[in-house]
Amino acid sequence: MISDYISAAPGMEVAGKARDGEDALAKLASTRPDVITLDVQMPKMDGLAMLDMILKRNPVPVIMVSALTQLGANITLEALDRGALDYVAKPESGAGVEAALNGELIRKIRAVAGTDVERMMRIRKDRAERMKQRQAQRATAPREPVAPEIVEAFADKCIAIGISTGGPPALTGLLEMIRTPTPPIVVVQHMPAQFTEPFAWRLNSVSPLSVKEAQSGDILKPNHVYIAPGGQHLYLRRSGANVTIQIREGEPVSGHKPSADVMMQSAAELYGRRCLGVIMTGMGRDGSDGCGAIRRAGGFTLGQDEATSDVYGMNKVAFAEGNVDRQFALDESASAIMAQATRLWGGALVS
Repeated sequence: MISDYISAAPGMEVAGKARDGEDALAKLASTRPDVITLDVQMPKMDGLAMLDMILKRNPVPVIMVSALTQLGANITLEALDRGALDYVAKPESGAGVEAALNGELIRKIRAVAGTDVERMMRIRKDRAERMKQRQAQRATAPREPVAPEIVEAFADKCIAIGISTGGPPALTGLLEMIRTPTPPIVVVQHMPAQFTEPFAWRLNSVSPLSVKEAQSGDILKPNHVYIAPGGQHLYLRRSGANVTIQIREGEPVSGHKPSADVMMQSAAELYGRRCLGVIMTGMGRDGSDGCGAIRRAGGFTLGQDEATSDVYGMNKVAFAEGNVDRQFALDESASAIMAQATRLWGGALVS
């Protein structure tokens, strides 16, 4: 089915097909593909082993094709950390199969074609080394305890992040490096329903903040991160003295569900100048209108720069449309975000 859909797409052709990982490796030199679609589960050599070999021998953009299961989600997230550019989750049957393989997959192939994967891997490696050094420095640096009243001072503020293609490793790096205290952080990462909970678990295991998949009724708290669940929109609503999360069904907005525009617009309405919007790597334009709403409400917006983005799409549109106040490099994301929060709101935010 994948090869049929690709062959039928204008401007595309199937360079080759392989029955398993070993067959694919043998054919790489002769077929010289511009993009590889790679199944997570294969005979003889699994998708992760195959991905490592591709990136070592012939680094070209790889899109993982994953089963819509928790196991598939965990393997896919690992593949994204190792260097896969994107993924498509394939439903078992029904109309969703064509939407995923003939719609989403074709769009993603076009988006990642031409990406300099060798450069991307080199940048990631250098960034990982710098982050290790910073983490080692922070581990040995003494930290003063944070007074409870300082933490509570951030309860009426919010950081709203929109992110997509290239997002899992970028967001992991950001949340690894960020320091407490922080305002509540709400994140829309474009993912299907079965992927966001395992993703939140992974982030929670590496971050000093508490990270969870958002649920209706969650009260926003400082030092907590809420990941919008896949396949549903996330809204923020006032409930007495608190701000709570509402998860709703609905049509895609800006091509996505969850949509960063939906989340950011509700954050702008509630928080106004106390909202900091952040738009990062991703395909499409979701989040630009949301960043615009935050700026119009008196808030401030940051955008990841082109040089450190796996896909300079969402953040490019937001910047080009005048909805980003300032750009930042990914390895400085945590310090840039918290430094800007300090400038906006003062207090004792640690960057």
